[in-house]
Amino acid sequence: MGERGQASVELVAAVPALLLAAFLALQLLAAGYAITLADGAAEAGALAIAAGRPAKGAVRRSLPGWADERVDISVHGGRVTVRLQPPSPFHAIANHLAVSSSAVARPR
Repeated sequence: MGERGQASVELVAAVPALLLAAFLALQLLAAGYAITLADGAAEAGALAIAAGRPAKGAVRRSLPGWADERVDISVHGGRVTVRLQPPSPFHAIANHLAVSSSAVARPR
């Protein structure tokens, strides 16, 4: 029974570590996805400025629905900056993994 008992203890110790590693990997993937979305949204806002349209509306339209509550948009002159929190079950982690991207266009 000694070997079987040891294997059970090792399994019990390994499962939480594997779950934590999987959670961290998924959070990093979500942060990577968020930076891709922020890049595209900032570019959409800059293109809107170049076309003489409001940037904030263009930024919001370019993002998926889940991002509505997690995005901050700032527009200064022709610079559009988008800060986006990735999806996460824990708000504190989302704050730490927040990403931002900027794009610049000359207004008409």
